[in-house]
Amino acid sequence: MEQPSTSALQTSAPAASSSSPSLEDIMKLLRGKTDSQRLAGLLLVTKFCDKDDQLTILNVYRALGSTFLHRLLLTGTGKGSGGGGDDANREAYLRLSVTVLAAFSRVSQIAATDEMLSKIPLILEVMSKESGSSLSEECYEFIFLVTNAHEDGVITLFESGGMNVLASQMPILPDGSHAMELAMKLVQLTVSKLPAEKVFVGYPSELSKMVSAIAKQFALLHNALKFEALHLLSTILSSSHSGVLHAALLSMGDDWSTRIRIGVIDVLQNRVVPAEKLHALVLAECVISFVGEEWLIGPATLPGAQSSMPDVRCILLVLESSRVEIAVMLNELAYLKYEASKNSPINSEAFLGKLRNVGVAFSLVERIIKLIAKFSENEESNSTFNICDSTSTKMIRGLNETIGVVLDYLQDAKDHGEKKGNDLLASVRIAGSYLAEAPDACNEKVKELLGYMLSVEGENESSPFHSISFLLPMLCQITMEDDGCKLFASTGAFGAVVGFLISLIDTSSARIDNCSSSTVFLACDTVLNFLLKREQLRFSLENSWSVKLLRALIRWTEDTMEPSVIMMASSICSLILDSTSERDLLRHPDFCADDVSALSQLMKRSLVSCGQVFSVMSLISHTYSLFS
Repeated sequence: MEQPSTSALQTSAPAASSSSPSLEDIMKLLRGKTDSQRLAGLLLVTKFCDKDDQLTILNVYRALGSTFLHRLLLTGTGKGSGGGGDDANREAYLRLSVTVLAAFSRVSQIAATDEMLSKIPLILEVMSKESGSSLSEECYEFIFLVTNAHEDGVITLFESGGMNVLASQMPILPDGSHAMELAMKLVQLTVSKLPAEKVFVGYPSELSKMVSAIAKQFALLHNALKFEALHLLSTILSSSHSGVLHAALLSMGDDWSTRIRIGVIDVLQNRVVPAEKLHALVLAECVISFVGEEWLIGPATLPGAQSSMPDVRCILLVLESSRVEIAVMLNELAYLKYEASKNSPINSEAFLGKLRNVGVAFSLVERIIKLIAKFSENEESNSTFNICDSTSTKMIRGLNETIGVVLDYLQDAKDHGEKKGNDLLASVRIAGSYLAEAPDACNEKVKELLGYMLSVEGENESSPFHSISFLLPMLCQITMEDDGCKLFASTGAFGAVVGFLISLIDTSSARIDNCSSSTVFLACDTVLNFLLKREQLRFSLENSWSVKLLRALIRWTEDTMEPSVIMMASSICSLILDSTSERDLLRHPDFCADDVSALSQLMKRSLVSCGQVFSVMSLISHTYSLFS
């Protein structure tokens, strides 16, 4: 294009300096035959036309046409036929073309055109070269408005290198700026409208840089953009395709997770609407799934900032907020199930929404239980963070109250004759997690509900299985004591655990030649604990259970050489055989002479295994004596 100097641009329309030109005069210039006239017209448009007057902007766009503006942009980027002239002229052309494009993009009718879409690669190139310049905001505005308006906008942005530009730009954009807000909106469009494989699997490193930049906004800001950052972080980190991102984030260190912790604390400790607090809990759960429960304890301020908040501030707030969420959601779920349903069918969408919410809170409480248990086990360790006794006592008191609320919800379900439901199964799970660490908690309620809890089924279960699995650690502990064994016998827990163990053994995953099936061994330990105290309790084994368990243990050991499996199975078989006779067993229709023979072989293999163990122990002892 012909290239007038910047001084020529400033004097092309002398009348403009003394009085405002009419719109008709500006349109004549825009339709002029020379580039100088069109440039003058554009300058007048930027000075005298209202940027919010969309009709005028549309008329300007139609008068100017697309060819001239495209040539102007190329010239500004140094790609024009004349090379763009000197730096001052090139800068002026670039600034003018970007300003006009941004104005055009504010009219959705223009932004949705193919002509505007075709400018995205060029504007991205400008952004990458003019990083930190005053043009950034207008470039981001143009990219966002066109990307949002055109049906092919997101894919064009993506295929034009948008991910790389955003990843390099976002960490250096001013905090809380309009450009940062638009950049976050572009990330939101990208992750929500494109296949996750393209974004998460194809650009994990770039996405991790964006997450860190967004996390900084979440930590620092105190306006609406803070909550946009919260929602965007939740969307990204909760994606089912975030596995590759996980590795990229971990390689960046812990700045991003510290920033999120600070933002979560800020939301949970201030007066914000419950929905935003729930979002903060969702985000906390996502981060923990990436870095572990220890994230809940750590610095509550950015590096270099002064703060008197203790490192346990986050865990206390998450626990308290989760407790409130559980109490409210369980009350609302109970109302929907038992009261509202009397007058109309349950609103399944509302029910599932509340179930998801309580699931997040349950998960966080379960992770806190796990963390407290971990610290209790390692009191002598040199851990970076720890929980003092007063804080631990406060948390345990709160957990006791919350598990009491959960047990009340289960009691309500029992009273209404309900045993099936994912809400009930989730309640059993969290109760089991806590009771595994504190078997004596809520003692009276547990005694009342243990049999019921063992009978709870998930929506897709045909018989209780997961509920027994969730309660197994607690059952294993209580069967070490006489009172626990009495409860175990009186509630039907023995039959439930034996049935569970048989089911586990008969799954292909359990029939393996190593000790990795910890759940099978936990169930075996529970049965073994009880059988060792059976005579004191005067509990008689039913032949049907005895036969089923003996045959299952034979199947478990028939193809294995693992000593721990053989010895565990033979120990249980020996205790069962002590309480019955071969004659009584053979009278049972499901037990035959082949089973007796298999049991004999199991006992023989057990004795051999014991001999090998004792031989190894003897050798170790002898070796030690030689060197001592």
